[in-house]
Amino acid sequence: QVQLVESGGGLVQAGGSLRLSCAASGSFRIRVMGWYRQAPGKQRELVATFTSGGSTNYADSVKGRFTISRDNAKNTVYLQMNSLKPDDTGVYYCNARLLQEYWGQGTQVTVSS
Repeated sequence: QVQLVESGGGLVQAGGSLRLSCAASGSFRIRVMGWYRQAPGKQRELVATFTSGGSTNYADSVKGRFTISRDNAKNTVYLQMNSLKPDDTGVYYCNARLLQEYWGQGTQVTVSS
């Protein structure tokens, strides 16, 4: 069983920055770690992913503003979010894929205009 612990959400003004962290328990080899988000009344959507081989993938809406990074030794993934917009508001969920898929509890990000 993998547990994901997220931190770093909060309230920020438009144009500001936040950094999210997600640490996975255990010493498992995690194929893909990433971040998804869910805005009120909307479906959960991909934000960014980082594979164990070093490949990254971003949603078009965050390219150039968000950067995902990963520390494989610590099974930790980070999301640096710059130039935040009100549309970035939502609950951000950490995701880890091994043979199964695991989710964190979510952390709220609110961007005020």
